[in-house]
Amino acid sequence: MSPLPDLVLYARPECSLCEEAREAIRLVIEDRAGRGLAVPHVVEHDIDADDDLQRSLLDRIPVVVLGDRRVELVVTVGKLRRLLAEVMGDQAMEPTRAPWT
Repeated sequence: MSPLPDLVLYARPECSLCEEAREAIRLVIEDRAGRGLAVPHVVEHDIDADDDLQRSLLDRIPVVVLGDRRVELVVTVGKLRRLLAEVMGDQAMEPTRAPWT
């Protein structure tokens, strides 16, 4: 089995759309884990901490990247479910991997 890609969230503090994306990610990860499906490790990057990221992503945050796929601006539970299903399929969860740090 190939290693799972990280799910990367590019966001910034005090961004209401980013908060909605965080919650959608939490719900989808919990749902997949509860069903025994593989869950990616979630990594968050604050675009305000990196000038290049801020310049390139400010107008599109939140941005969620998984493998070679991405969701921008409006990150919903439905979009995330489709993204994870397309990229990860229904692989069984690796028991030693913590999904969120």
